[in-house]
Amino acid sequence: MRDRGRGGRERVPVVVQARSGRRGLARVLWFAAETVVTCGVLILLLVVHQLWWTNQQARAEAGERVAVLEREWDISPPEAGGSSGASGASGDAVGASPAPEEPAPVGGSSAAPSARPSSGGAKPSPAPARTPSGETFAVLRIPRIGLTVPVAQGISKSKVLDKGYVGHYPGTAAPGRVGNVALAGHRNTHGEPFRYVNRLRKGDEITLRTREGTYTYRVDQILPVTSPRDTGVIQPVPRSIVKPSYGYSKAGSYLTLTTCTPEFTSRYRLIVWATLRR
Repeated sequence: MRDRGRGGRERVPVVVQARSGRRGLARVLWFAAETVVTCGVLILLLVVHQLWWTNQQARAEAGERVAVLEREWDISPPEAGGSSGASGASGDAVGASPAPEEPAPVGGSSAAPSARPSSGGAKPSPAPARTPSGETFAVLRIPRIGLTVPVAQGISKSKVLDKGYVGHYPGTAAPGRVGNVALAGHRNTHGEPFRYVNRLRKGDEITLRTREGTYTYRVDQILPVTSPRDTGVIQPVPRSIVKPSYGYSKAGSYLTLTTCTPEFTSRYRLIVWATLRR
């Protein structure tokens, strides 16, 4: 029975249809939540790929390459030295500035470092004969940090460092020769061979094995932080041009390790120097 108000007018009840509006809002919120979760999962997978999977792949490849090299050397005679190849620069290398793409590792790169002799320095001896960019020719061992890794010619991201190898700066000395054997390696991701080089201390031994023999170097100096453009550290007589109190003043047989610092950045470079003992 309809209600009649004053004046005899009929009152019609008004029903507010709010249910459909609430359903629409719920759908929007559900879609937004799904999008956020999906993006989070994708980011997590990307982080896992970069920080874990690339390490597993690179370490496996590097370990296999070490085994192949040493097996070959055990059954084949030594070869004479020759000229070195060339390659692009990398973010863990000296002379490289950050850039998001090739040929940079961790922090990126844009220009190859200069490895030419400075005035008054010793002329660097060549790397092993006919060694093209990306080809492995030595095995680096650092007992202090449990590292065994192949050394390849050049410091290209794609050809060398992302494979878990350590890269040899083109134009710098060959292992065991007078001059400076300058090497670069990833600090993080892709095998991260130089992850713990900051733990090295004066007197620690580093060996480089090639087809010609095994050469032992002893850590002598550590430059904790310098500019990516400090190319003095890889000269035949290495000396920092940013912090001149670090380095050497006379010719000798040196080994230089370069990598990025702090970890997960390419803002600065960490340098370890060693001298040949035998």
